[in-house]
Amino acid sequence: MISCSTWAQSATTYFDKAMKKADAGNTKGAIADYTKAINMDPKFVEAYQNRGVAKYNLNDLKGALVDFNKTLELNDMNTDAYTGRANVNYKLMNFKETIADCTSSLELNPKDYVAYNLRGLAYNKIGDKKNCCKDFSKAIELGSQSAKKNKATFCK
Repeated sequence: MISCSTWAQSATTYFDKAMKKADAGNTKGAIADYTKAINMDPKFVEAYQNRGVAKYNLNDLKGALVDFNKTLELNDMNTDAYTGRANVNYKLMNFKETIADCTSSLELNPKDYVAYNLRGLAYNKIGDKKNCCKDFSKAIELGSQSAKKNKATFCK
């Protein structure tokens, strides 16, 4: 007697597979599985978020921006999506958007030293040394090592 089992996969199953692939360094495979999860559940916030990170890691900045925007459309309280989008905007040299995203992230999580450090870098790029150095100092206070280097470089 042969038994049949269902091979149907859920959005969560694809998401879990994607996470494992991402952890193993298979970024393109992870993106494919995040996409399958999203196709099965178009409101799967974490899948958009993680696919955005994966696309960012492959330097697909436009694709990452689309995914972070969708993440925030579905959940505007997602601090990681604001910081992720800020990173994309920084690479695209959209410094005012970087500052706005970091500010949104910090309103939700005032202990995010990554957002303070990144916002400090963006302030530096637009010539606002006062806020640049203030943000590096806050990031250092919260434990950022890279902010120490940035402050030493940009706040002489």
